[in-house]
Amino acid sequence: MKTILVFGASGNVGLYLVDYLREHLDLQEYRLAAVGRKNIPFFSKYDIDFFQVDIQRAEDFNVLPGNDVYAVIHLANMLPARMKDYDPHLYLNINTIGTLNILEYMRKVKAKRILFTQTYADLGGFFGKELVLGNSLPRKLNYRGDHAVYAISKCAAVDLMEHYHQEYGIDNYVFRLPNIYMYSPEKYYYVDGVKTLVSYRYMIERALNGDPIEMWGDPDLGRDIVYVKDLCQMMYLALLCKRDTGTYNVGTGKMTTMREQIEGMIEVFSPACKKSKIIPKPEKRNSMSYVMDIKEAQEELGYIPKYDYISYLKDYKTEMQSGRWEGMR
Repeated sequence: MKTILVFGASGNVGLYLVDYLREHLDLQEYRLAAVGRKNIPFFSKYDIDFFQVDIQRAEDFNVLPGNDVYAVIHLANMLPARMKDYDPHLYLNINTIGTLNILEYMRKVKAKRILFTQTYADLGGFFGKELVLGNSLPRKLNYRGDHAVYAISKCAAVDLMEHYHQEYGIDNYVFRLPNIYMYSPEKYYYVDGVKTLVSYRYMIERALNGDPIEMWGDPDLGRDIVYVKDLCQMMYLALLCKRDTGTYNVGTGKMTTMREQIEGMIEVFSPACKKSKIIPKPEKRNSMSYVMDIKEAQEELGYIPKYDYISYLKDYKTEMQSGRWEGMR
């Protein structure tokens, strides 16, 4: 059987991806395995093999399969949203050196392809200047702020993958991610080291309670809202495609305005007898507006986004009400 290893499988995106793959892959042909630092109940519930590996430690890779590795999906990384106390060494040790350790393992076992999640912060210099983030825009980092070293570490990882592609023939697929929206029991992240409720989770909770929701800045500005299951679809297509390399923007190709975002939350989540009211706050800061150009993913992978904004919210509500993610971590 061809083994597919998902590094970072216990993270929020990782869990959705493993779940998607177990439903869509031919498990008579592919063996799906999770890799991470912590085993969790989700894997045993669905009989998914788990390997305990800290990607910072090259010796940990000795527990992994030594042959028949078809693909590695690399989701293991240190994110600013997960960093309580700023330590730039963690970005380099996990995102860059960790990627090098994965590539060395792949070279040794003759693995065929790697899928990697890049940050759209590699285009940070275009934020606020270009509405449409083209897939082929040149790399332009913002070298200031708490995301700078994070973006540098991820770009270095991409460059390492290109070296291993050209030198050793390892196919590589890079997915440029904006914010990925999904339901998870975990609803806090860190902003400049301060634990903060994720903003869209905050608004959804207010909608659920029928509480007023503030609409900050220009309500006609907005962003590309991409649901985690569309990301999973795109990565699944790359696993099976006949190409040997590609870089793909992850998105829907459409902008959802701030007004549409809040109105959608009220439509889907507010009780019929107590609809949230919108409180305009034009004096507050604007949302950063952007749309991801997804032409290459459509043409080269056959990707067609399944979830528009309202269908994403409805599926989010279904996932939340199902309770299937509770206790799985």
